[in-house]
Amino acid sequence: MKKVSREVKRNFIQLMVAALINGYAIGFKEGRIYKGPTKKFCVPVLNCYSCPGALGACPIGSMQSVLCGNGSRVSLYILGVLMLFGVLLGRAVCGFLCPFGLIQGMIYKIPFVKRNLPQRADRILRYVKYLVLVLFVILLPILARNEYGIGTTWFCKYICPAGTLEAGVPLLITNASLRTSIGGLFYWKASILVVIILASLITYRPFCKYLCPLGAFYGLFAKISMVRMELDKSACIDCKACEKKCDMQVDITKNINSAECIQCGKCIDVCPNGAIKRRFGLK
Repeated sequence: MKKVSREVKRNFIQLMVAALINGYAIGFKEGRIYKGPTKKFCVPVLNCYSCPGALGACPIGSMQSVLCGNGSRVSLYILGVLMLFGVLLGRAVCGFLCPFGLIQGMIYKIPFVKRNLPQRADRILRYVKYLVLVLFVILLPILARNEYGIGTTWFCKYICPAGTLEAGVPLLITNASLRTSIGGLFYWKASILVVIILASLITYRPFCKYLCPLGAFYGLFAKISMVRMELDKSACIDCKACEKKCDMQVDITKNINSAECIQCGKCIDVCPNGAIKRRFGLK
């Protein structure tokens, strides 16, 4: 009962956050984007600026937009927001706040064959999200420019499945004029989204594990964030129940505050000796 309660609470928080940051309901009805004053502020999660309901700006998209305009400039505001949430929550942002993470988690609950990648392949692919962060979010918007000196938001334009689901699909459904302009780029991004959805049936949060640049950034704060997991080694009997339960495949007994841990708390529920706890505060 305790386990169900913890999971239900976490899902409820995710739903409330998704509703809060995408609360412009009239946008979904009329097929248009909210452009009010709150769009000047970044939310801490991957949430497309062009989503009809979005009340804030996506930090990844905003960062790229600044870099595209002038590669010598970095938005200290956007970087500061990300660092603030990184220090406060680390990848708990992914586990408790991210709408696209919630969607993947809900898809994973659908009865289907469940598989994890072989350990070696999994460990190699975990680094891809860092490559995406460095290459598609930072370097290409700075270096790859057109004849007018303007860059492109490479991650948003060519990869982001959250943007396709949250913005592309709803706008196409409600805006007839956009449906006449569908091209190869949309089909490419729709294909990425379909692959992520199908993969989410089989393995837990594949986008979060292997592709999300925001998850890569927050993972850098795993060891120093104020919200973190703690393992009492004197109480641990090394039964590995926590690692068997962990959907993110974290080696909990070796590295409980791994950059891959989204702090869902499932390991807390299955530990027979109560050796695992979540803490908040300075280390």
